[in-house]
Amino acid sequence: MPVKSLEVVTNPKILLKKYWGHDEFRPLQEKIIDNVLSKKDSLVIMPTGAGKSLCYQLPALLNNGLTVVISPLIALMHDQVISLLSNNIAAAYLNSSLDAKQIKEVEENVKLGRIKLLYIAPERLVLDSFQAMIKDVNIGLIAIDEAHCISEWGHEFRPEYRNLKVLRKSFPNAPVIALTATATRRVRQDIITELEIDNAEIFIDSFNRPNLNYIVRPKANAFDEIVNMLNKHNGESSIIYCYSRKDTEELARKLVNEGINAEPYHAGLDNKKRTNTQQKFMRDEINVITATIAFGMGIDKPDVRLIIHYSLPKSIENYYQETGRAGRDGLPSDCVLFYSYKDKRKQDYFILDISDPEEQKRARNKLGKVIEYCETQECRRHVLLTYFGETYIEENCDGCDICLSDLALVDVTEITTHILFTAYKTGQRFGARYIIDILRGSLIKRIVSNKHCELPYFALAKEYSVEDLGQIINNLIAKGLVIKSDDAYPLLKLTEQGIDFLKTPFKIEARKIEKITKLRKSTNEKVDYDIELFEKLRKLRKKLADDASVPAYVVFGDVALREMAAFKPCTKEEFAKIHGVGAIKLESYSEEFLSIIDENSE
Repeated sequence: MPVKSLEVVTNPKILLKKYWGHDEFRPLQEKIIDNVLSKKDSLVIMPTGAGKSLCYQLPALLNNGLTVVISPLIALMHDQVISLLSNNIAAAYLNSSLDAKQIKEVEENVKLGRIKLLYIAPERLVLDSFQAMIKDVNIGLIAIDEAHCISEWGHEFRPEYRNLKVLRKSFPNAPVIALTATATRRVRQDIITELEIDNAEIFIDSFNRPNLNYIVRPKANAFDEIVNMLNKHNGESSIIYCYSRKDTEELARKLVNEGINAEPYHAGLDNKKRTNTQQKFMRDEINVITATIAFGMGIDKPDVRLIIHYSLPKSIENYYQETGRAGRDGLPSDCVLFYSYKDKRKQDYFILDISDPEEQKRARNKLGKVIEYCETQECRRHVLLTYFGETYIEENCDGCDICLSDLALVDVTEITTHILFTAYKTGQRFGARYIIDILRGSLIKRIVSNKHCELPYFALAKEYSVEDLGQIINNLIAKGLVIKSDDAYPLLKLTEQGIDFLKTPFKIEARKIEKITKLRKSTNEKVDYDIELFEKLRKLRKKLADDASVPAYVVFGDVALREMAAFKPCTKEEFAKIHGVGAIKLESYSEEFLSIIDENSE
C-alpha cells in the first residue's frame, strides 16, 4: 500500500533497522535526528563510540538534497564511505587520494543527484573548482565532524576549519550539525561563534565510557608489562601511542622480536607505507600499531581492545580522544598510561619553547591536569568526567586501577608536615621537585648555596622515592593544602588550609596500592558465548572481508559475532534479530554464517 511504502521511506526507526541492523536508537540519537530533520542547527558532544555519525547519516537518507560532511582525515573519509556503500547507501568522498578522472566522476554524480553523502576535507571548501561545482547543488545538510578543530582553545586546532562559515553563507537554508567527542565549555562556545550557529540546539551526552578500563602504571618496567598485556589481548587490535617517531620504530622492532605482529606508524613514513600499514591494521593482518598521535583521528575501527600510552599525552582532551579509539562497539577494553617524571620533564621543555606566553600558559595548565590524573589517588573516571564538567556520583566505578586495586589507607601526617614546613621555610619560592630534593638530602649546588641543607627537615625523607613524594604532594593539592602556581616553573605554595595545618596538625591519609592492578576481565560482556564458534565466525568474516577488499568490521562487528556464537540462530528470521544485521547484510551473508553455526550446533 502507498502509506506503508511512505512509512518505510520516512520512518527513521525502520531505516535504522534496514541499513544499520539496530532495533533501537542510542541515547540522544533520536532527539538529534528529529532536530536535524526539523531543519534546525545542532551542536553534538558525544563520546567516541556513542554513534555520532548516525546523527547525520540517517537524516541524509530522508533529506531532499546532498549532505556535505566535513572530515579532517582521508583515512576516516575512506572508512566511513566504505561502510556506507556496504549498506547500499550512496556515498563518496573528494580528497587528494583521487586522480583527476575519479574526481570528475564523483562531481558528475553529485550534480546528477546520485550521491546522498559527500565527504570532503575543509581545505577543499575554498577551491574555486569546488565552489563552482557545488553552487547549483541542493544542499540538504552540512555536517562538521571533529568540530573542536575550529577552536583555538581546542586540543587539535586547525586554521582551515575557520573556512567552514563560507559553506554556511553559501547555503543559508541548509541546517548545520557540528559534532565532537571532546569539548570544554569554552570550546563549545567557540564552535557556535565561529560557525555562526547561535540558535543551535546543544546535545551533550555523558562523557562516561563504562566499557573502558583506565589504568596508570609507573614506566620502570613498561616494556615487559606491555608484552604481557598484548599477550593477554592475543589476536586483538591494539594501539600504542608514543611521543616520537624513533620510539614507535624501536618499540615495534622490540615487539616483533617477542613474536608480536606490530608495525610503526608516523608522519615520517612515506604516504604509501602509512596507507599500507593502516589498511593491514584495519583488515586484521597486523594486530598492533605503535604510533604517534598522527594515527589517532584516522581510526574508525570498532574492535580496538587495548590502547597504551607509552608516553605522556599533552592534555586530558588528547588522552580522552586517543583512548576513545578503544571499545567503540561497547565491549570491554583497556586503556593503560605509563607515567614517569622523565616524560613530564620532557613535556616541560617543549612547553618552554612556545613563544606565545598565553599559549605557553594554556599548555602548562593542560599538562598539569594530565599529571593530576596520573598521580591522583581517587577514581580516575571521576577525574576525567569532572574535567569535562560532568558529575560522577558512583563511589566505585569498577573500571579503573584505583577502584579495582587492593588499596590501603596510609597515615602521611608526618611527611605532610615535612613538606609543608620546608615549602614555608624556603619562602614558597621553589617548585615541588626542589622541595623533594631537600627532603631526600640532595646536595645539589642550589640547595647548598641557599643553605637549605641546614633546614631541620633536610634528608628526613630519604626512604621515599621521588615518585612517592610527588604523589603525596599531588594528594595534598587534591586535599587543598597546597597549590602550584601558574609560572613557567610552577612554585609550591601553601593555601590557607595548609597554614592552618602547620599551626594545628590533623591526620592526613593517602591511598597506597598494595598490588599491581590486573586488566579487568571481560565480565561485563552482554552475553556468554561459544568461544570456539566465535573464532570460526571471525575466520569466515575475515575471508569475506578480504574477498571484498574491506575491513572485517564492515561485514560484521564483534558484538554481532558474539551474539551469533551465543544464540546460534538456525533460520534467516532468527539471524535477522542479531545486532547489526540489516536487510542488505541479511541477504549478503546469512547463508554462509548460518552454515558455520549449523555445523557447530549440538
